[in-house]
Amino acid sequence: MTKARDILEIVSAKKAKGERFALATVVRTVSMTAAKAGAKAVVLPDGTITEGWIGGGCARAAVLKAAKEALADGQVRLVSIQPADLLDEKGVAPGEEREGIRFAKNTCPSQGTMDIFVEPVLPRPEIIVCGSSPVAVAVADLGRRLGFLMTASAPAAEQPSFPEVERRIEGYALPVACEGSRFIVVSTQSRGDEAALQAALSVEADYVAFVGSRRKAETLKTKLRERGVDSARIAALKSPAGLDLGAITPEEIALSILAEIVRHRRRGQRTGGP
Repeated sequence: MTKARDILEIVSAKKAKGERFALATVVRTVSMTAAKAGAKAVVLPDGTITEGWIGGGCARAAVLKAAKEALADGQVRLVSIQPADLLDEKGVAPGEEREGIRFAKNTCPSQGTMDIFVEPVLPRPEIIVCGSSPVAVAVADLGRRLGFLMTASAPAAEQPSFPEVERRIEGYALPVACEGSRFIVVSTQSRGDEAALQAALSVEADYVAFVGSRRKAETLKTKLRERGVDSARIAALKSPAGLDLGAITPEEIALSILAEIVRHRRRGQRTGGP
């Protein structure tokens, strides 16, 4: 059985690689249970437990279901596995949720109670800035301070404009695959606008924005349609980029773009308010 310390080392390694997984931790036990408080397990998106142990079949199904849901929506889960008589006393059915707790029936002979906290561990959201305009540089700087994984996509000669980004792409050959959320900001300032925008619209992304006038964006959209770029992706392009804050300076424009990205990323994650 993998020790808790080993599990935490495995978690750190997986996070460093940008892998998606859920960490299940037993936080409370009552009476006889197979796993004890503090036990942990790593659950992959396909439902495989690769490391650790949190009990047998009586806990496994409920935890794996919670882990898959947590990885899908990014929200934590608390699962309380209890014997049937205790569920009856509370008047709850297996699978029901109350006050943030999902209840499940313990079918094991031990008939104990076990509460398990399921936490999704997701890759850091990535922002790719295409181009090296003053706005692109400001987005990279502010985005890094907000915790985003920053990638600079620009010709080799322009890469020195980004001294502190974590990833670099020479030119605009953006990777097709992406583990987590990806946001793309095209700010080429007339240096490769069409090539950068076509590359941005050719890959999966949560958000693609173009920094430029509405008129210029429409001209580029027409050219991209003629080139056969998917019309739905062109329609989803955000331009002008950012929230309407009345921004003027590159830093202010970058702030408006980051604000829009944060709003897009966090939409639906807050409860109990507008």
